[in-house]
Amino acid sequence: MVKIEVDRGLCVGNAMCVATAPGVFAHDENRQSTVVDAEGDPAALVLEAAANCPVSAIRVMDADTGRSLFPPDPAGDGG
Repeated sequence: MVKIEVDRGLCVGNAMCVATAPGVFAHDENRQSTVVDAEGDPAALVLEAAANCPVSAIRVMDADTGRSLFPPDPAGDGG
């Protein structure tokens, strides 16, 4: 299971995440992405959506360990 955060200060409403993982992401009334169901699509699609965000507004973590899955943790230690 993953934990997903969208930095609303960075999000520009490009909708790449919504197109890639529509079960997880949706736009709110301000046309910014929000997480509607963290388990709505496979983790691989969530990671693809995060990687394709043009402003790197999406962070994906392992819900059990807190390790950053995207962006990758360069130290590999989750912190």
